[in-house]
Amino acid sequence: MIYVRDIIDKFNGTLICGDLNLVLDNFSKDTRTIKEGDVYIGIKGENFDGNLFFRDAFDKGAKACILDNIEIKDNLDEYKNKTIIKVDDSLKCLEALAKYKRSLYNIPVIAVTGSVGKTSTKDMIASVLQTKYRVLKTEGNNNNNIGLPFTILRLKDEEIMVLEMGMNNPGEISLLTDIAKPTIGVITNVGTAHIGNLGSRENIMKAKLEIVKGLSGPLIINNDNDLLNSNIDYIKSLTKVITIGINNNSDYMAKGISDDLTKFKINGNDIECNIGNTAFIYNSLASYVIGDLCKVDIDNIKNGIKNFKLTGNRLEYKKTSDGVIIIDDTYNASLDSIKSSLEILRKENAKRRIAVIGDVLETGEYNKEIHREIGKELLSSNLDYIITIGNNTLYTDKYLDDNEFSNKYHFTCENESYNILKNLIKEGDVVLFKGSHAMNLGNIVSYLMKC
Repeated sequence: MIYVRDIIDKFNGTLICGDLNLVLDNFSKDTRTIKEGDVYIGIKGENFDGNLFFRDAFDKGAKACILDNIEIKDNLDEYKNKTIIKVDDSLKCLEALAKYKRSLYNIPVIAVTGSVGKTSTKDMIASVLQTKYRVLKTEGNNNNNIGLPFTILRLKDEEIMVLEMGMNNPGEISLLTDIAKPTIGVITNVGTAHIGNLGSRENIMKAKLEIVKGLSGPLIINNDNDLLNSNIDYIKSLTKVITIGINNNSDYMAKGISDDLTKFKINGNDIECNIGNTAFIYNSLASYVIGDLCKVDIDNIKNGIKNFKLTGNRLEYKKTSDGVIIIDDTYNASLDSIKSSLEILRKENAKRRIAVIGDVLETGEYNKEIHREIGKELLSSNLDYIITIGNNTLYTDKYLDDNEFSNKYHFTCENESYNILKNLIKEGDVVLFKGSHAMNLGNIVSYLMKC
């Protein structure tokens, strides 16, 4: 347990008012969702200062507030039944609290990072482990220096944690792994996501490998990924490595893969995944290894893989009132994840297959190259219509023009596409929506579902 006195003694906090022996258990940074008895942490963001909302937090039942950069000028009698702690930096305090909370538990912690597939891999690993253990996992995409600490602070009686670690820049995984101290790590792959910030895929790999700085056990890597495979000796010099693969000789391999990619063997055991996609075979391999390491029996491993469910807006199937199937994969995008989603679209039994593709952001000097490559992938997918949205996808559109693909539309932003798409799509169509989160393709999906 964490007490108020821990913040005072360990993290240089100052008690403005309240109880030194108060137990701090449920934490929140959002007054819109705060619950009775929660502890509110005021965090200053780019567009607002969470410290200013502490009164709202108390009004909604918070028992304590951790604040920085604020002077309490009101009469403290108003807060005589509440606890207010002032710290130098609320975000640093949050990180320190999570690191301290982690140190109180001697349990396995699985950390998942990679350019593509972090969330789906995390979800499948948790599904396997939940067949035997009480599991705490990252919810949604809360994988940064705010989301990960809040996840750890939710820990109560769970026996295993499965944490997703995201990054945009060097040093971010170092921070997360220092807080979480994982006992098993996973790198799903090294692609081009955030290449504009990091400059090269080699630098992306180095940033992902920061995970080993806090890692106390093995690192599972995708041995079919070109960069991870070509640097395998270097990676093995950093930590113990377990390799997974389909093509390259690996410690754990998927063999006998069915034509629809849903059935295969791992170590001679028949595995079935409910999504037929190469990426999900790798997810299954990682989940199998972790189940094995954590002594989950093979039947439970099989069930966990077969029955796992994806986080929302990730290959989420929806059906409109007009009988159109929408594949909602709008949460985010990279070149690699678009390739993976198109693999699924190509296999759909549909009257027509349509792709709605938004800009991939944070591509830097690789912007033109990546978006033309997206055009190449779209062209080879034998689609009936292609809709591109944004400024970067002008390069995609140009590639399609150059190759005489005419069944297409381009829009600069998502709200320009509503009427065209409403009139274009028909019963029996399957439509994939995929783009960076900031492109707001989810708004189109919501509009079409309401029509």
